[in-house]
Amino acid sequence: MIPDGLVWLLLACSITGLFINNTRYWPFFLAIALSLAFWLERLTPVAAIFSLIGLGIAAFSKNLAGKWLALAHFGVILWGTALALHLVPGFGNLLILDKVVSGPDSIPFTMYLNLDKPLIIFGLFLLVPGMLGQHREISLSKVAVLAGLFVLTPTLAALLMLVRPEFSFPEWIWVFAFNNLLLTCVAEETLFRGYVQNLLTQRFNHWIGISVASMLFGLAHFAGGPLFILVAGFAGALYGLTYHWTGRLSMAVGVHFGFNLFHLVFFTYPLGK
Repeated sequence: MIPDGLVWLLLACSITGLFINNTRYWPFFLAIALSLAFWLERLTPVAAIFSLIGLGIAAFSKNLAGKWLALAHFGVILWGTALALHLVPGFGNLLILDKVVSGPDSIPFTMYLNLDKPLIIFGLFLLVPGMLGQHREISLSKVAVLAGLFVLTPTLAALLMLVRPEFSFPEWIWVFAFNNLLLTCVAEETLFRGYVQNLLTQRFNHWIGISVASMLFGLAHFAGGPLFILVAGFAGALYGLTYHWTGRLSMAVGVHFGFNLFHLVFFTYPLGK
């Protein structure tokens, strides 16, 4: 367990380094994490080659323009989709929680520390280095809107009978927090806000960027059913507005994580029975 855990600790260091200092340290930590995963047989040669191909295309994209740049984006998106859907063999994702429940009215919950999905973060960052953004001052009225949406979203989920109020503080909350913040929320916000919303905002306007990214974020949660898609899309709008108004992807990640943690502690997780 401890040697395997070092892989994800190094991966977390790489992701943290990406947000703290865009270019200097994260490749070093990522290289060590993947090398250790390979040595521990958590990463097969096929998976390693696939990972390096996608990262290489993304890194080389800065030298491209026109149709070749568009082709590079298309290739990296396909690469990232395959990783997100766990379609590539050879990634030894670590089972960390197996059919646990946060409370008596919650459904069983299984969680892995993924090695494949977080690689999307680095590929998309190499495609769009400016996605982390720059700090903008945000007015109190906009903070109030975000706070209102933060409260309204779980209320909507409860009204639709997707979840029920249930206070819980499970003993595994620390590993949930580690995984959800650094591996799940960062990956999802990098894709939907840093990539989709960012590029659509540049091409059209911020309302189109926020709307399309939110709809796609909702559809990505199709496994929960139509009502869950609706609520997830609503949450996506909250994260999208946070990104647009603050100018920082890290703020969208923080709100996303805060919402998920709020859900775990105060409502049935991930859904009610």
